[in-house]
Amino acid sequence: MNFVATKDGTKIAYKDWGRGQPILFSHGWPLSSDAWDAQMLYFGLNGFRVIAHDRRGHGKSDQPWTGNNMDQYADDLAEVIEHLDLKDLVMIGHSTGGGEVAHYIGRHGTKRVSKVVLVGAVPPLMLKTDANPEGTPIEAFDGIRKGTATDRSQFYKDLTIPFYGFNREGAKVNEGLRETFWLMGMEGGIKGEYDCIREFSEVDYTDDLKKIDKPTLIIHGDDDQIVPIAAAGLKSAKIVVNATLKVYPGAPHGLAQTQAEKFNADVMTFIKAAS
Repeated sequence: MNFVATKDGTKIAYKDWGRGQPILFSHGWPLSSDAWDAQMLYFGLNGFRVIAHDRRGHGKSDQPWTGNNMDQYADDLAEVIEHLDLKDLVMIGHSTGGGEVAHYIGRHGTKRVSKVVLVGAVPPLMLKTDANPEGTPIEAFDGIRKGTATDRSQFYKDLTIPFYGFNREGAKVNEGLRETFWLMGMEGGIKGEYDCIREFSEVDYTDDLKKIDKPTLIIHGDDDQIVPIAAAGLKSAKIVVNATLKVYPGAPHGLAQTQAEKFNADVMTFIKAAS
């Protein structure tokens, strides 16, 4: 792993492999850059430069007590991008990483960006409010906070079941995938992961989505039990100008791992298409 030291001294771990047009991957909660293994290898072998970082408090990055908020996550990402001088960049964000990509653009613009992919992403807003009745009640997020705070090891193991749709009829449970999820979650720090729950659940990314002025592919499973499509992908596709929505029937939240071949092919087609 390589590291970038941010302005506040936090070391952000990242991978930077291959040559060609850069693709940068932002991971979901409570995971790390390793969640993108299938994409990093595929696109790296197909002529792209692939970069993925561990959000502060996650993976192999530092675990600061403070600064675990989306403003800082977006600024950390900007420092990685500027350190590597990435241009003509394809940004891909899953779940919380989708919020991070959107907020990066909201704060830093698209001068270095060519295309955007949001998959199972949390924008515009996960939380149920009077203005967002399709959202998830705050009690669900309080439950995630409690599970993380009191027994995150077991909580993460249990979370893999709905995350990958293994509780659906006919689903074949992939124990290796479950163990990998747990390992990534436990590699991160509890404080950063606890703080991050607010950032993926209660932050409104609507204004960030409105600032995305590059071709955008929104991919969402219609059986996503973690970030339901009605409050996320369907709404984001209406907010982002020049967005293409691709719905995966029956797909779970972690579809980039459970349906990696299809996901990779769809993203490749999108990247290669004329803007």
